[in-house]
Amino acid sequence: PAGAKAEPPRAGGAIDLGAQSGRWAAFQERHRLSCEEAARLLLDAYEYRGLVKHTGGCHCGAVRFEVWASADLHVFNCNCSICTKKQNRHFIVPASRFKLLKGADNLTTYTFNTHRAQHTFCKTCGVQSFYTPRSNPDGYGIAPHCLDDGTVQTIITEDINGKEWEKAVREHKTIRDMSKP
Repeated sequence: PAGAKAEPPRAGGAIDLGAQSGRWAAFQERHRLSCEEAARLLLDAYEYRGLVKHTGGCHCGAVRFEVWASADLHVFNCNCSICTKKQNRHFIVPASRFKLLKGADNLTTYTFNTHRAQHTFCKTCGVQSFYTPRSNPDGYGIAPHCLDDGTVQTIITEDINGKEWEKAVREHKTIRDMSKP
């Protein structure tokens, strides 16, 4: 309710759920979740309303991640030198919606020119499933073709003129905001 204040956690982090404690216990039991897992599930559902949890990774499976994004993806097809060579099509998300599940030690990074974009890829199979784009250094560019099947409904592709990067980003109305929560 408006104006209500959150109750501070009690000693040991426990919170008195009052009349909801029975529902909470039944929810945990029904879904076979620990208290922390149940809380994360409910918080994710609330904080990421309207978004889907996509999972994905590289070809060999050494790198795995999850990302919260729309089921309808807005993908950029850039014609800059590296995106052309790698066929790097990607959608952009805020860093807060991305979680590397495994493989941090199996990633390596390539940079060039301004060194702002961090092109990360798997040391084993060479696949770049995500990277930090120059346009959005506070977010991630996710390769939709590296997502697991079943969570993407549609993909809309927008060409962006990376050969004239500064001009393209300056003139684009929304690209800089795509990494904002």
